[in-house]
Amino acid sequence: MEKWQESDVLVLGGCGHVGLPLGLAFADAGLTVTLGDINQSAVDRVNAGTMPHAEPGAPEVLRRTLDNGRLRATTDIAAIGSAEHLVIVIGTPVDEHLNPDPQAVVDAIEAVADYLVDGQILILRSTVFPGVTRMVERLIERLGKSVDVAFCPERIAEGKAMEELYSLPQIVAARTDQAFDRAAELFKILTKTIVRVEPEEAELAKLFTNSYRYIKFAAANQLFMMANDYGVDYERIRLAVTEDYPRAADLPGPGFAAGPCLLKDTMQLAAFNNNNFALGQASMQINEGLPLYLVSKMAARYDLDSMTVGILGMAFKGESDDNRSSLSYKLKRVLKVRADEVLTSDPYVESDANLVPLEVVLDQADVIVIGAPHKLYSTLEITQPVVDIWNIRGNGVVV
Repeated sequence: MEKWQESDVLVLGGCGHVGLPLGLAFADAGLTVTLGDINQSAVDRVNAGTMPHAEPGAPEVLRRTLDNGRLRATTDIAAIGSAEHLVIVIGTPVDEHLNPDPQAVVDAIEAVADYLVDGQILILRSTVFPGVTRMVERLIERLGKSVDVAFCPERIAEGKAMEELYSLPQIVAARTDQAFDRAAELFKILTKTIVRVEPEEAELAKLFTNSYRYIKFAAANQLFMMANDYGVDYERIRLAVTEDYPRAADLPGPGFAAGPCLLKDTMQLAAFNNNNFALGQASMQINEGLPLYLVSKMAARYDLDSMTVGILGMAFKGESDDNRSSLSYKLKRVLKVRADEVLTSDPYVESDANLVPLEVVLDQADVIVIGAPHKLYSTLEITQPVVDIWNIRGNGVVV
């Protein structure tokens, strides 16, 4: 691939959880990469060789690509015109009522349109509302720019990015053969398998994937609540039905189905289908209701009014420092109404000034709730009663 002006690739939103691993992977594959971001602190940390968030395998790649000059981060918006491949890591946001704003991605691109250069290819990377790719194509046409457009949705799981960017097939969607060929050529640097679909198919494929996972987790959580209410161990049942039985192999364990994507994308799909998505909406009630279920069960067993409750793990999943949309915080809000005091701790989360050291929770709490299944909690010596929906401590019936 020939050099094009200053960089081969510019990732807009390049210091976040999606953009940074992608930029690192391209740079480590031999391309010159610019990470564009409005977060000056994150840019400074990246340029200093420090990851702004946890991602296994990424720190050494960051140091290596900075040292060989293939990677840089900047807040300079003019850098948008410096690369042949412009990867946009901006997805469709939802408001406080979970209503998607399809226009937001288009508005963001229009705001920087003066820096677009003829001959570029613009690649949408984050989850977008169905039809947004078409809206971006129309914007480019209206602006009179000669810029190809493609949608290549990210498919990685946070914490596995530096593995899955290389191992997973890449969906590539484009309206024209030229745009497809250019986007496919770029991603073939990372992965061997390219799957071609139309843009609308790719947009739905991304939403279907996250919604299906959310529904699966809701099914598991509903079954867990049934078993727990009946006084039997859901995990023993799950292991029994999954052992050497392929038709039940994907039955998950229970837990908080949270994070920045699953609920948001399920509600986007509901909005796309005129709010007619009974499975998705029921899944939201189940998954979002799990913290309330736990507190109601605890209140029936313990005198919460006179107790201090400790929550261990405020990230949205185990071994992560990301607490975005974590249901541990919903659990905390509900408990603050019912309990005398609530203490929270997490060994990885850095963005919450209200966290206290683990030792304080273990010393002062009367009952412990495992909010995120960090591995260290599985063998931790805890003398108090433990509410562990994840079953990382092999506790059987939860509460």
